[in-house]
Amino acid sequence: MSTPAVDIDSIVIGAGVVGLAVARALALSCREVFVLEAAERAGEGISSRNSGVIHAGLYYALGSWKARLCVRGRRLLYDFCRRRGVTHRKLGKLVVANDWLEAESLRVVMQRAQANGVEGLRYLDADEATRLEPALHCTAAIESTESGIVDVADYVMALIGEIEQLGGRVQCETHVAAIRVEDGAFSVEVAGGDRVRCRRVVNAAGLTSTDLAHRIDGLDAAHIPTQFYAAGHYYRLRGKSPFSRLIYPVPQAAGLGVHLGLDSAGHVHFGPDVRWIDAPDYHFDDSQRVAFADSIRRWWPALRDDQLEPDFVGVRPKLVGPGQPSGDFMIQDASTHGIANLVNLFGIESPGLTSSLAIGDEVVTRLG
Repeated sequence: MSTPAVDIDSIVIGAGVVGLAVARALALSCREVFVLEAAERAGEGISSRNSGVIHAGLYYALGSWKARLCVRGRRLLYDFCRRRGVTHRKLGKLVVANDWLEAESLRVVMQRAQANGVEGLRYLDADEATRLEPALHCTAAIESTESGIVDVADYVMALIGEIEQLGGRVQCETHVAAIRVEDGAFSVEVAGGDRVRCRRVVNAAGLTSTDLAHRIDGLDAAHIPTQFYAAGHYYRLRGKSPFSRLIYPVPQAAGLGVHLGLDSAGHVHFGPDVRWIDAPDYHFDDSQRVAFADSIRRWWPALRDDQLEPDFVGVRPKLVGPGQPSGDFMIQDASTHGIANLVNLFGIESPGLTSSLAIGDEVVTRLG
């Protein structure tokens, strides 16, 4: 069979950290790759609107993609940050319980995390936890020494730098209007009518991944999941943090709960809460401030309402709706939809940042 004539080997659609990590992995495997991004800048969507936490992998169902890719991705990410000089810190984390029922839930979390291969965990009683963090109120905690933070903007630029060094290109303000399968290749049409032919396509469009999938000619709609949107509000702390580690409550069904995060400059932010919305919307709704603060006061009683300042809103793409347990990543290839050399990434929410480099490797494996 003859090789189809193409302009470029691989196109990745979406220049968030996951799309960029996929493009880097393709470039490392000697693929010529373009990344097409609709926004003005790379990393401006989900990637820029989260807490920037490097997760150890505590929370995810045994054997799930989230569990496997988070643990491997975290190790890869720390190594990448050290090699590339990306700002990051392995701060450690405490996941805290405030009654006996939550303490029992913590033991389940710890057992599952250990089964998933997460290292650096220790179960603490209240006295042990407050010796580490005197401002903390809890009945028990898990200490995770492998948890940390990364400067997402630094990470984005480092990924772009590697892609370009390997001969790839990231092109922003480029909206993909349609994708057609033609003679064993793909014709990718962008707004304005220009087309480029390639052998491989990766849909890493994040919040618009299902919308993009509906624009792929020949992809059966039965293989495109329903996507739900969970908005999460973040507040910043006015004043100095009394904590040196990340502080998390016991995880909830739709997310990890309102937690304390730190950025690379040492500023504190809290979030996210979970508010289901019909479509991505970054308007900050301050109406739930008291409830937000009350959730923090369960483990930091000294917090005052006036110490919280509105910061930003993030939106997570979810494959399950309100009242349902958290879903898994969906990495969909030809074994599901029947189109060779097409990979769709659906529901890539937390821990997508931590997992990004491992997701890139997995996509390259799927494409062959």
